[in-house]
Amino acid sequence: QVQLVESGGGLVQAGGSLRLSCAASGSIRSIDSMGWYRQAPGNEREWVAGTPSGDIIRYADSVKGRFTISRDNAKNTMYLQMNSLKPEDTGVYYCYLDRHISVYWGQGTQVTVSS
Repeated sequence: QVQLVESGGGLVQAGGSLRLSCAASGSIRSIDSMGWYRQAPGNEREWVAGTPSGDIIRYADSVKGRFTISRDNAKNTMYLQMNSLKPEDTGVYYCYLDRHISVYWGQGTQVTVSS
């Protein structure tokens, strides 16, 4: 069983930056698929970015060039650096760890971008 805890959310003006962290209670393996989703009020959960393995990184088109995902397996932590934030980036951000037979989710952290 793995527990994920997100932190780093908050209120920021448009154009600002935030850095989200996702700390895992257990060890992160280089083969683990990890990433971030977000959910805005009234919307479905939307995939934002992911690392299917430690060396592969993918982004949703809506955040490409503005967000950077990274992971430190030694610290069992994943990060999402969010720059040039827009009001449409507002939502609850969830991290996940996918080991195929099990998928783990964090409790979410709120990001609010004011215009």
